[in-house]
Amino acid sequence: MDRYAVFGHPIAHSKSPLIHSWFAEQTGQSLSYEAILAPQDGFAESWAEFVRTGGRGGNVTVPFKEQAFALAGQLSARAKQAGAVNTLYIDSAGVLCGDNTDGLGLVADLQRLAAPLINASVLVLGAGGAARGVVGPLLDSGVSKVHIANRTASKAEQIAALFQHHVSASGYGNIPHEPWHLVINATSSGLSAERPPLDEAHLAATQLAYDMLYGKEPTAFLAWCAEHQIVCADGLGMLVGQAAEAFAIWRGVKPQVEPVLKRLRQELGL
Repeated sequence: MDRYAVFGHPIAHSKSPLIHSWFAEQTGQSLSYEAILAPQDGFAESWAEFVRTGGRGGNVTVPFKEQAFALAGQLSARAKQAGAVNTLYIDSAGVLCGDNTDGLGLVADLQRLAAPLINASVLVLGAGGAARGVVGPLLDSGVSKVHIANRTASKAEQIAALFQHHVSASGYGNIPHEPWHLVINATSSGLSAERPPLDEAHLAATQLAYDMLYGKEPTAFLAWCAEHQIVCADGLGMLVGQAAEAFAIWRGVKPQVEPVLKRLRQELGL
């Protein structure tokens, strides 16, 4: 039986084994998928041991995405744009390949939600790895403009500089006053019950507010947007969507996201 795994530290909270077991069940694929707690300074060794014992591919989460990027012998264009890898696999020539499916997962979820994408203006809050990984796929989906806002403007500007056209950046106090059809929170502010310091004036044209985090209760960002009568969505669909993209890379078959997402929400009581 082909073996797959997700690597992280911590990792016990990961829903990936559940998600991929349901994908395998849905598509009739025979495989195993486990969660592996790798030492913070020992990801490469953990991956090597996994491959030595039959591992075929894996997902990578915090804090190992940059280490996986460095380890891969071949990188997809998406991984290069993101500067991080969340999906690893060994190709037919025995080369370790790295990809990043986070942005694809986000776009797939936005499409599932019928979010405005074609010719849309998108405001992305935050300038960490989560933001960097989604700008390229958003542009590929037909978005006309992406603006990245961050507390430290220079970090946002560094990401914008990676893209030749249609991407701008600023601090939160200098966001252009123009219609933002979609606002995406790519910060971890929800973990501390806070929200980015976004002025409500920027929500005037917003059709969907999206937070990459998810939980039993809406994040502070989504709760604030809901107060302004904005349609809101959390990041659970992105989680399942990026997993579906990884599964397709490994197995050559794309699972259906909606049944698994519904099942996962029930499992988590969301």
